[in-house]
Amino acid sequence: MFFAKISQHLTTPITSSPANGAGLQLELLSTLFNTVPPSAVARYNILLAILRVIRTSSNFEVLKPQLKNLDSWLKEWDVDEEHERRLFLALADVASEAGESDRAYQYLVRALRTIPSDEASDREAQHLSLRALKSALTHPSHFDFEDLNSLDSIIDLKNSNPTYFELLEIFTSETLDEFNDFNESHSGWIEKEKLDSDALHRKMRLLTLCSLAASAHQTRSLPYSDIAIALQIPAEDVEMWVIDVIRAGLVEGKLSQLNQTFLIHRCTYRVFGENQWREVDVRLNTWKNSLRGVLEVIRQQKAEFAMQRDQEAREIEAKVNGATAGGGGGGGGGYRNRGPRSDQAPRLVETDADSKIS
Repeated sequence: MFFAKISQHLTTPITSSPANGAGLQLELLSTLFNTVPPSAVARYNILLAILRVIRTSSNFEVLKPQLKNLDSWLKEWDVDEEHERRLFLALADVASEAGESDRAYQYLVRALRTIPSDEASDREAQHLSLRALKSALTHPSHFDFEDLNSLDSIIDLKNSNPTYFELLEIFTSETLDEFNDFNESHSGWIEKEKLDSDALHRKMRLLTLCSLAASAHQTRSLPYSDIAIALQIPAEDVEMWVIDVIRAGLVEGKLSQLNQTFLIHRCTYRVFGENQWREVDVRLNTWKNSLRGVLEVIRQQKAEFAMQRDQEAREIEAKVNGATAGGGGGGGGGYRNRGPRSDQAPRLVETDADSKIS
């Protein structure tokens, strides 16, 4: 019952050792954490204290190797959703200040998932939702917004913050044209919300190129001219943007400077809906028909091979039978025609009773 208070006192800066104070605090708290039984809820309060020290001392690298155990810890402690949310937010703050934007966003989304549906419109839920949405929009390598669209608190932004929700829809499934229309109809709003306009435009161009590649799945090629029009860029900049979208992992392919086309090998669907399921169905049916054709060819080849094998077996059997029959007749004739051997005496043959030997 005293661990929470003890942990709080241990987070107080050690004024007698400013240089090594944070290290001593982390050592004390870590020893305390490891001493407490793994299933004890006291570990939860100790971990929060460790996070407070790490945040003030910028020692996130010390904690990173242990974060792989976080899920097992939460399972052992069996804390409620409110306590989980508090811990995830503390981790998000520590990671954000340490420059670990990917981890910070992941913990922020996990915190949002702990909010019950009946609390999705609460002030805290809306505040966290806007924080997560801004992080996703401005993050240079975050392109999948489906993880946000499935959250009740994000969906509730349609009522509480319709402008942000409209922007989310554009980045989820629309193209650069719709984004430009949004800017025209909400002039100065992006700057007012302190969002990076250049970063948003860059991400929107990459997402537009991704959608363009997905729509060209049948021909598997995109002319440079189409890319330049869709991205609203000069023709000489097309290859640079294609290289950027490949580096982002949204599309795989290669450039054909001779034909002025981008040959698409694979592309990511921004939204996987009814049309995409239809395409999967068509591809599966095509694959199934191809496999049926392959199986039919294999059956025919097996049948032909069996017939050929039987024919060869019959021919071999006929040859063996013919050789056996011919060898028996020739041997008997040769034995009857053989003359007397030189080491045998001539035999006397009597022709009639009056015959005499002279």
